[in-house]
Amino acid sequence: MSKNIFSKAKKAINNLKVGFITGCADDDPSGISSYSQTGAMFGLSQLWLSLFTFPFMVAIQEMCGRLGLVTGKGLAQLIKENFSKKILYFAVLLLFLANILNIGADLGAMAASMEMVTGGHPIFWMLVLTTLIILLQITMPYQMYAKALKYFGLFLCSYIVTAFLIHEDWQNIWISLITPHIEFTKEYALNIVAILGTTISPYLFFWESSQEVEEAYVKKKIMDVGAGQKPKRVGNVTIRNMGIDTAIGMFFSQAIMFFIIIVTASTLNAQGITDIATAPQAAEALRPFAGDFAYLLFAIGIVGIGLLAIPVLCGSAAYAMCETFGWKYGMNKGIGHAKQFYGVMVVAMLIGMAMNFMHFDAIKALYYSAAFNGLTAPPLMALIVILSASKVIMGKHKNKRWQTNLGWIITALMAIAGVATIGSAFI
Repeated sequence: MSKNIFSKAKKAINNLKVGFITGCADDDPSGISSYSQTGAMFGLSQLWLSLFTFPFMVAIQEMCGRLGLVTGKGLAQLIKENFSKKILYFAVLLLFLANILNIGADLGAMAASMEMVTGGHPIFWMLVLTTLIILLQITMPYQMYAKALKYFGLFLCSYIVTAFLIHEDWQNIWISLITPHIEFTKEYALNIVAILGTTISPYLFFWESSQEVEEAYVKKKIMDVGAGQKPKRVGNVTIRNMGIDTAIGMFFSQAIMFFIIIVTASTLNAQGITDIATAPQAAEALRPFAGDFAYLLFAIGIVGIGLLAIPVLCGSAAYAMCETFGWKYGMNKGIGHAKQFYGVMVVAMLIGMAMNFMHFDAIKALYYSAAFNGLTAPPLMALIVILSASKVIMGKHKNKRWQTNLGWIITALMAIAGVATIGSAFI
């Protein structure tokens, strides 16, 4: 009986594709840090964001997936064809800067987690992890090792188990979930931007659109990635299945956010730890579940999700750069057929690694990289809404009115939050 349930669960997970992997990558080390910091700093007062952001992130990511699925083109290529070069270069620059900062922060957190459980020097682990990820990116198709690595997302379920082991006031939790709470302080505004930035992230926009093109190539619906050929047989069922896959991925992402905030609010915040500065502090939230193995479980989760997410960060930057300059690209191509594509990925990794020699705090860097994502996302989201609402580009698969409205609402809200945060720095 249990074996049958396990095989069914495994089959269900294997059937989840681009949308689910995108959702797992959304819970990268930066996301885990931001959610942990939220629970530690503010208790349950920002729990409502896990519910509030869900429909918006589904809407935006579905638009990105639909753009790639219908046109056979990545997001940067669509921007290149429909907007000026200045807008294209600005969009790609924003993405590249945000991704480099995120890669550096993720690598730092992974190295700090390995130091925590092994005692090895973080620089050693930085070099080992950077080399490992570069080799995986160059020698193995992403789809192949993503099938294995997405199971690391299950380690994040330890937060779910922990939430039920702690004595929780679930009535208060549900009230906090559905009741928005606002505080007019610089710290509160910055944290909202960080949460928005780590859930609705620029790198996921470019990644999902280009990955749908890669999927179309694997299924032989287009001749080649980057050819700009419209995929064959893209009907309403195909669009719906992509939307369901995306929604499942985003739901998983937000469920993890929900439970991380609950656990850190009940453990760290309750103990007076309101500012997470180190990996061991963040790992303490899992002690009610894992006891002395809390550090090990936290490290496995951070490193595993980092191995899944960093290639997404590098890949989205490479897709955007190659589409911008007309270089050959594709995760399904060997390095000999897409030298610039893999070159951009390696350079992004090396710059991210080099950032860590500046001796910044790894956990803090994760938090501020999420905030930077939140500041850079709105201009890119505006372009996505315009492109996906265009009948010329999307034909009968253009946005429905409610989708466009949702897209503009979250774009405006993120822009307002970003402006408020920047303005508060001068008050």
